[in-house]
Amino acid sequence: MKVLIVGNGGREHALAHAISKSSTVSKIYVAPGNGGTDGGNEKISSVKIGYSKKDFPLLVNFAVENEVSLVIPGPEQPLVDGISAFFKKVGIPCFGPSEKAAMLEGSKAFSKDFMKKHNIPTAEYRNFTDYNEAKEYIEKVDHRVVIKASGLAAGKGVLIPENTQEALQGLKEIMVDKIFDDAGSQVVIEEYLDGEEISVLALSDGYTVIQLPSAQDHKRAFDGDQGLNTGGMGTYAPAPVATPEILSEIQKTVLQPTIDGMRKDGVPFVGCLFTGFMITNKGPKVIEYNCRFGDPEIESVLSLLSDSTDFYQVCLAAAEGRLDSVSIEFKNSYAATVIIASGGYPSSYEKGKIITFGELPSSDITVYHAGTQKSQDGSVVTSGGRVLAVTGVSETLVGAIEKAYSGVKTISFENCFYRNDIGHRALSKIKEMKLQADSKSTGLTYSDSGVDIEKGNKLVDLIKPIVKSTKRPGTDSDIGGFGGIFDLKSTKFVDPIIVSATDGVGTKLIIAQKMDIHDTVGYRYLNHFLLTFDLMYAGIDLVAMQVNDIIVQGAEPLFFLDYFATGNLHLENTTKFISGVAQGCLMSGCGLIGGETAEMPALYQNGEYDVAGFAVGAVERTHLLPKTELIGANDVVIGMASSGIHSNGFSLVRKILEKKGLDFKDTCPWKSVSDSSDPKSVENSIGFELLTPTKIYVKSLLPILQQEQIKVKALSHITGGGFLDNIPRVLPKNYNVEIDASKWEFPQVFKWLKNAGNVDSIEMARTFNCGIGMVLIADASDAEDILSALKSNGENASVIGRIVPRNDLNDETRVTMNNLSSWE
Repeated sequence: MKVLIVGNGGREHALAHAISKSSTVSKIYVAPGNGGTDGGNEKISSVKIGYSKKDFPLLVNFAVENEVSLVIPGPEQPLVDGISAFFKKVGIPCFGPSEKAAMLEGSKAFSKDFMKKHNIPTAEYRNFTDYNEAKEYIEKVDHRVVIKASGLAAGKGVLIPENTQEALQGLKEIMVDKIFDDAGSQVVIEEYLDGEEISVLALSDGYTVIQLPSAQDHKRAFDGDQGLNTGGMGTYAPAPVATPEILSEIQKTVLQPTIDGMRKDGVPFVGCLFTGFMITNKGPKVIEYNCRFGDPEIESVLSLLSDSTDFYQVCLAAAEGRLDSVSIEFKNSYAATVIIASGGYPSSYEKGKIITFGELPSSDITVYHAGTQKSQDGSVVTSGGRVLAVTGVSETLVGAIEKAYSGVKTISFENCFYRNDIGHRALSKIKEMKLQADSKSTGLTYSDSGVDIEKGNKLVDLIKPIVKSTKRPGTDSDIGGFGGIFDLKSTKFVDPIIVSATDGVGTKLIIAQKMDIHDTVGYRYLNHFLLTFDLMYAGIDLVAMQVNDIIVQGAEPLFFLDYFATGNLHLENTTKFISGVAQGCLMSGCGLIGGETAEMPALYQNGEYDVAGFAVGAVERTHLLPKTELIGANDVVIGMASSGIHSNGFSLVRKILEKKGLDFKDTCPWKSVSDSSDPKSVENSIGFELLTPTKIYVKSLLPILQQEQIKVKALSHITGGGFLDNIPRVLPKNYNVEIDASKWEFPQVFKWLKNAGNVDSIEMARTFNCGIGMVLIADASDAEDILSALKSNGENASVIGRIVPRNDLNDETRVTMNNLSSWE
């Protein structure tokens, strides 16, 4: 599917970014777009077509020729000009109101009269087209007023004077001096409402209306809410002042009545209804309507979309009148957005300033482009007043604000400025509530030490369905008790031996943490090829370490328990980790029956974590491996290909990178990058390649090991210690092994590590798996059958060596590596 987004601001970049995550969308065009939509994401590209009314036919022709399936107009002006009708005429769904419905924003006089007609709570008001009548009204009222240009004024047509003299001056500027051009030909003068302001964006198909998280904007240009009104200098969402009770009242008294009222008036509203509210001591009252996504509210709100929500499908459903058929979910987190503006904004400012972008300190930070464009030399320059919107996401509002500002500090251009107090109202309220709580109780709680029991209980509820997905014979997969239960009698074993294993992922986790994306130990072969890391794949890597150690003894993995330790329990990330463990269990056929999540702020810094696991399997006594007594001279050694470094040798890897002056985020030197790919993208980084997890061999080997005729005499998992330390574990005392290093392809990652670190070949064979993750020992006459079975199970395997007599029992060399020159 292809999408056309009309506009060139931060709102349009945020919409494109959110929709690009949809697996059903192949291309997003933004017309005319900006420096952020013009490269950087292979799905998104700019189209140099404007969005004034004369451009509508060009946009329609482009949409038809490129088989666009959905159009989303961003700014208010094309909506008020009736752009949606142009696309509907050619059968292309448009997520946006009709020209008549857009009058909710296009005329403040219309919207105020609409609210009065449908009993929607708002401030007392009067509409004026005559300057002298308006002036007389201001002089005689005994309350403070707000003056609004009735027409469109790019979010700046509202004056909030402090007194009558300022009100009269503002009225003259709007109606006589025409500072907002014809938008001020009619004004609305309304009663000033006291309270906290919030913005609520809601999606509608003309019948159903769905609220998005509330947000609070900062309109004034400077800290402390000083300076001129702007289009918005920053937001945060959700706004704590918008309690569930208030939001419920807003839904019942404003949003649903608005959508119902528009439909009853013959102008159904389809699109995003942006409503500004003042939370007064008499309840929420409407300040204004907008007929589109708010900017910068949308940057914060869309950054909170859950990974399970396909925003393209949501917008398409609304445009097609079936919004009730889709779901939209959000993260249990906060987002904060800080606007970086041009010096002089919202008055006159210069354009064309070159912008420099540093490295963002966290993957939870996103930079949305607003007033930017690409110059001919490829640099990004300023082209507007509000230039960039930097959004941070965190479990806490404080954390989200800190992340946003840490991102802001990596960006600079001449005469840029931004507010330093985004979120100040909420932070003051949080501080006040904390002081009140402290005054009520002097006793300490477990939570005061940094451990949140309630969050732990919530985690159990979140992961119960995940754990249940791994249910197999012998397990009930019902967690929450004191211990996990497995019924061995429910299995097919007659005379079983129990086999257990425990391990961790080790220092490989440092790479994930150094990447500063709280993810993982990524499993990139799930769904073919993942372009983003996720902590859930650390769980897959963890399971692989245990179940591979169990299979080498001929045993079938039965159940698994995990251990996750962290300084601060992050529900979303921990849930993803458990999801990864569950995925690893499904890949190896074992059940997840329990585990432990430990929150220990004294041992781990916030964001740090460690993982470990414990697995149990079983094997019939007669099939227990190794069959050491059966191993003899000229038995063959079969090697199964690894998927990468697996989970050992990373201390040496880090040392080599340090020697070469490379960082995990640098472009991978051993991976070829196509001309169409960005070398600096995450998927082309060193860290991404190194985080490829340990391959799970269980389901490929079990059918071979469980045959009645035993063909495999021993297995050796090539982990820490490489070939030299692992294969001797299964050999009889009077036999050694010869390995021919030329019998398999030496992977590029190991070739690069060897050369970059000037590592001796024997040291490579002792430290890494060098491309072989599992070794089988069998009679030469059975080799062809075993190789055929492995190949049919999707494995890349070959004969790589043989067993030879050990002539000198005092010689400690048990593994001879031949033809190591092939690794050069």
